[in-house]
Amino acid sequence: MKGDNSKDMDSGLIRKREKAKRYAEQRERIHVQSLEVKIDGDNNPHTVKFIDNAWRCDCDFFQTRQTCSHTMALEMIMEGCSWAG
Repeated sequence: MKGDNSKDMDSGLIRKREKAKRYAEQRERIHVQSLEVKIDGDNNPHTVKFIDNAWRCDCDFFQTRQTCSHTMALEMIMEGCSWAG
């Protein structure tokens, strides 16, 4: 019996992984409402947030330009996702 039960769990996990892969490939299904990420920069760690449909970073460059390498990197990584604030 134990063998049969683990077989069912394995097939269930396989189906979930297939579904997860489909979700990952269909990024338009992902709707980011908020996000906070720590990025280890070349000189210091930085906190990047996506709040109210806008990126924010605590680095000095972002404070004057409203964009920076940290926010750009996350935009590249998350390309194809829906950003809804």
